[in-house]
Amino acid sequence: MTLQAIEDFISKQKTAFIGSMDAEGFPNIKAMFAPRRIEAGGIYYFSTNKSSLRTGQYLENPKASVYFYQRGRFKYTGIMLVGTMEVLEDHDSKASIWQPGDTMYYPAGIDDPDYCVLKFTAVRGRYYQSLTKGDFTF
Repeated sequence: MTLQAIEDFISKQKTAFIGSMDAEGFPNIKAMFAPRRIEAGGIYYFSTNKSSLRTGQYLENPKASVYFYQRGRFKYTGIMLVGTMEVLEDHDSKASIWQPGDTMYYPAGIDDPDYCVLKFTAVRGRYYQSLTKGDFTF
């Protein structure tokens, strides 16, 4: 798979699985809505709660992974990315991915104290598609 094909695949997914490390060094995985914004070079922005367990884990240890997959009847594609996750709380970052329906989760709007942005920066990845696999870097 080319890097462009990988980015195209990721941009079409509705769900992402994000990985963090807990205080004892064990991996933790969570399903999330797909990234709200994607930038070239492996940068992905997610909307989440500041009070969430995962946010706290990223503040302690920014090492992270993100996994995307699509299972078809005869074809399976999976993309794993590894990199770092930043917790962004500034107004501009939050406004850049804000959507009107977000007030359902964050009643105080963009500046709700429990609203933050997770910025994932991938450094490398691995794909699997139709019995082929490979590594790539950004």
